[in-house]
Amino acid sequence: MKETDINRVYLLGAGGIGMSALARYFRSKGKHVAGYDRVLTPLTDLLINEGINIHFSDDVACIPDPFMNKHQTLVIYTPAIPALHHEFQYFRENGYEIMKRSQVLGMIMKQHTSIAVAGTHGKTTTTSMLAHIFSSSGLGCNAFLGGIARNFNSNLVLDKKSDYFIAEADEFDRSFLSLFPDYAVVTSADDDHMDVYGERKNLVASFNQFISQIKPNGVLVVKNGLDLISPEGIRIYKYSMKDETDYYAFNLKKDGIYDIFSIHTPFGDIQEIKLGVAGKLNIENAVASCAIAQMAGIGETAIRTGLGNFQGVVRRFDIRVNDDKVLFIDDYAHHPEELKAFINSVKEIAPGKRIMGVFQPHLYSRTRDLADDFAESLSLIDDVILLDIYPAREIPVPGVSSEMIYNKLHNDGKRIMCSREQLLSLIVDLKPEVLLCMGAGDIDQLVEPISEMLTGIKR
Repeated sequence: MKETDINRVYLLGAGGIGMSALARYFRSKGKHVAGYDRVLTPLTDLLINEGINIHFSDDVACIPDPFMNKHQTLVIYTPAIPALHHEFQYFRENGYEIMKRSQVLGMIMKQHTSIAVAGTHGKTTTTSMLAHIFSSSGLGCNAFLGGIARNFNSNLVLDKKSDYFIAEADEFDRSFLSLFPDYAVVTSADDDHMDVYGERKNLVASFNQFISQIKPNGVLVVKNGLDLISPEGIRIYKYSMKDETDYYAFNLKKDGIYDIFSIHTPFGDIQEIKLGVAGKLNIENAVASCAIAQMAGIGETAIRTGLGNFQGVVRRFDIRVNDDKVLFIDDYAHHPEELKAFINSVKEIAPGKRIMGVFQPHLYSRTRDLADDFAESLSLIDDVILLDIYPAREIPVPGVSSEMIYNKLHNDGKRIMCSREQLLSLIVDLKPEVLLCMGAGDIDQLVEPISEMLTGIKR
């Protein structure tokens, strides 16, 4: 199916961050858009307010009448939709055109100059940085983002005058293999989604296949040290936080909680960049963004300005409260390497302060496979509060719980198992100096109440 053949778009899992961007994209193109999601969230509220019909019961009777006509109707689903979902079964049994979210993204992007950002962590911030640099440079772009970028207050960027399309390339379920980009970034390739890949060699093979799909004469920007096979027929540049390679940061210094640094590039150094977001981990994302921006012809001044004005992404090193009583930062980190990078970056901006971290593990399989590594990363924090596992797409696994991590912690301070319902009162009692919320589950629903409680201000 071509995009021009589509009149109606129905989304199964419409409230997901990637799916909601597609919903908004097709609505902007004048298509009729509707869909289903399991739960009401602030994001589904926004879609409904924008005129998109979303319902929350798995019931064929809830499908709007116009979508009962399969002709010129595209059904998009996420891997999180179970095979026995009633609406999903109806669409399959009645011959609808059905595509995965990743396939639709590939269909859209192949018509344009495309930039895909892959990696087990770092891709959302890097994608958002790139979108902001392109947009503020005058070159413009369209972008599908894996988070709500504060510069756009959205997960979707549209610019009818620009042929550039920037998107995250998600490794889960091998989704990124639907993309054949002109430019690609690989930020990391840590062991993750082992419920999909089984073992590391399969994960690495998928990343190798992804970068082999870069178009001839295209560009790959890859983090220095990744064990990937370099494809032939494309330009390859390596980047790093500090290793002296094609692109790297140097002359790092602090300005309060923010960083000032220069970037070495093969085409001359870019001096004195003051990044608009805190956290040393974001310097590395900035270096990768700089490399792609240069490859597209964006100049030094526009790169410096774009990075300086970048306001970050919701739930990515997201400073929610910073006053004389407490520093409260929220982050989506849900893998041991992400946690380690996040926690060490917090220590950089809050030296000598006692840090309390609340972590909600995401997936039973990830908790089981990486319990030792989670405990090692979380033990970098003074006081650790663990919530129950957020199951997401999984059913409970016997014997697997947050206690697997709890029992392996070796931090010097408090170690507390806590329910979501008890968390706010516990924080009040403990009066943290620095508070971190970490995880990819429904811990996000606690961030606003915690912010309000810490400041006394209802937002």
